[in-house]
Formats: sequence, C-alpha cells, structure tokens
Amino acid sequence: MKSLTICLIIITCLFAFTPRKRTWTALGDSITYLNDHPDETGDRISKGYLTLLKEKDPGLEIINQGHNGWSAVGIAKEIDKLGLVKSDLYSVFLGTNDWWQGQPLGSIDDYKNNTGAGTSMGAFRIIISKFTSLNPAASIILITPMQRGDFVYINDLNNNAYGSYKPKNGQQLSEFAHAIKQIGELEHLEVVDLFNESGMTIRNAVKFKWLKDPATGRYRKYNYPEYIGVPFDPARDEYPYPLDAIDYTYDGLHPSDKGYLRITEMLSPFIISR
Repeated sequence: MKSLTICLIIITCLFAFTPRKRTWTALGDSITYLNDHPDETGDRISKGYLTLLKEKDPGLEIINQGHNGWSAVGIAKEIDKLGLVKSDLYSVFLGTNDWWQGQPLGSIDDYKNNTGAGTSMGAFRIIISKFTSLNPAASIILITPMQRGDFVYINDLNNNAYGSYKPKNGQQLSEFAHAIKQIGELEHLEVVDLFNESGMTIRNAVKFKWLKDPATGRYRKYNYPEYIGVPFDPARDEYPYPLDAIDYTYDGLHPSDKGYLRITEMLSPFIISR
C-alpha cells in the first residue's frame, strides 16, 4: 500500500511539472518571419520574439506564419493558401506594410460588414474569421505596428523607406495602430499596443543615422529628427546604420535583440501558460 502511495505521488508530481502543450500560430510580416531567419539580418539578431517566448514556456508549439514584406491585405487575399491549422492561440502582427504600401485603411464598418480585402480593416476581418473557423475557442491576440524610423534594408540599400513621422498615401501609421485597437475592443480581444505603450519610438529606433553632411561631404551622425531630409544615395553611400547605431531596431524598422526582448515582455502575460 505504501509503495502504491509513493507511485501515485511520483506520477502526480510528474504531471504537475509537465508543461501544458499548446499550439500557437503567429501570423505576421518580416518582424515575425525573421525569428527563423537571422542570417537575413546580417546576423544582427540572435533570437526573435517567438524563440524568446518558447524559452519561457516549453509547452508551446509555435507555427511561424511570418511572411516577408506581406500586408494584412496581401495575407487576406491568400488566406486559404497559407496552410493555417487549428491552434489554441493565434496572434496577428501586421499593419506596417499596409501603411507603407499605401493600402487603404478603411473604417471599422469595413470590418463589421466584412467588405473584403480591399481595405486593411476588411482584411483583418477575413483573417480573424479564418482563425475562428479553425477553432472557435482559440485565443486571438492583436499586436499593433511599432513606430518606425527611416528603413534601409541591410542586404539591398535600394530597398528603403521613410519613417512614420509623416503620412504615406495620406495615412499615418498611428491610424493603423488605432484601427487594430478598435477591432480588439469590438471583438473583446487582447491587444498588445507596441505603437503607444512599448516605449519603442522613432527617437530610439536607432541611436543615429550615418550620413554625409551635404555642406562638407563628410560622414557624421545624425539623430532623429535631424536626419529627416538629409540625402541618402544607395548607389554611393555607406550603410547608414553601423553596429553602434543599433537601438530598438537594427535598420530603422526591424527589431534588434533589445527590441525583440521588449516585444517579448509585452506579449508574455498573454502567451505564457499560467
């Protein structure tokens, strides 16, 4: 009898300390995609937010559905081709490419009325409806875009974009962040507001931008907003973000290790098993 009691105690302890298995599908753009492709960052990151959260909760099975350069509109149009599967948890980290590509944001009515992928708000409805069709009981977390500085792709200097300090196609990136919060309120979903609450801003996206002074022709460090309007020639100029320029991003847009750690901190309360 004593042996049986000891066995039961051991079995109970094993179950108590066995991580609860859950599947998390993380849908996003390059910020999510790069978690599994640090080589495409010039090895400027070591771990993305998916890996960092997995380390906190070994019971998580993570499916990385990050799509490099894709917008919510682009994903919504291809939603049935992505191989999405039933999961316990879904997250949506999109919006920055919608803004830069000039996709029409639309309104909350586009979301409510399921008007289709002609607007970002309509696209979010398609994405969320897909998740709920796969698992009506799943938790869904929405993540707003980060603020962004001037972006220059480390592997192709011709691929560059100005920061969220001015509108694109008449729209501010802040409007996309607000729209995502509106969806969260309407659907009673958790929203991780990186745009407003993370402390990652245009000012600390990078420490400086390394550019030629137009007056002297010599390179020097320009802080934000001083660098706005200073010419950058991708054919002739040096990469404007050397290693010592890295702050919350390594290229003005994509998170550095410091940035991914901050994203992880904000996501942890909604992801980590309790």
